[in-house]
Amino acid sequence: MELKAILMDEPSIGRSLTRIAHEIIERNQGTKNLAIIGIKSRGVPLAKIIAENIKAIENIELSVGELDINLYRDDLTQAHELPEVNETKIDFDITGKNIVLVDDVLFTGRTVRAAIEALFKLGRPASIQLAILCDRGHRELPFRPDYVGKNVPTSLTEHICVELPEYDNNTSVKLYKIK
Repeated sequence: MELKAILMDEPSIGRSLTRIAHEIIERNQGTKNLAIIGIKSRGVPLAKIIAENIKAIENIELSVGELDINLYRDDLTQAHELPEVNETKIDFDITGKNIVLVDDVLFTGRTVRAAIEALFKLGRPASIQLAILCDRGHRELPFRPDYVGKNVPTSLTEHICVELPEYDNNTSVKLYKIK
């Protein structure tokens, strides 16, 4: 892959996540009955940052969970012979809660579909909202995010890579051309 552009650096990612936190509070008229769940892997640290931002704004600590969707993917046989199953860590009841589902990149919508299916195995939330750091378009399923850090029109020959310190020792969003 060939690097085409650095779309977001650490400060711009931080500003986007702060703005998303404010938008979540505004849309939900506060934080009552609200919980944040990150989709593994890069959605988890983003969810934690959004929750920390909300705490800094509202002085309220929200429940934060980690959702593994590997068993719910509809492309398992194409991706891997045996899927790597990670642990879902949601230590609160999601029934009746307004859930903000967080992920790094929204592309076809298949990850979101799998995440919603996984959530409904755990309970029935009052609502599910979607927060995405980068929306690159090319939807195959009818999902639209409620909160977006950056809209990035891409071609199918491009790839967006979100780098976070937990995995990459760097914080950025990069656009690559697939060779």
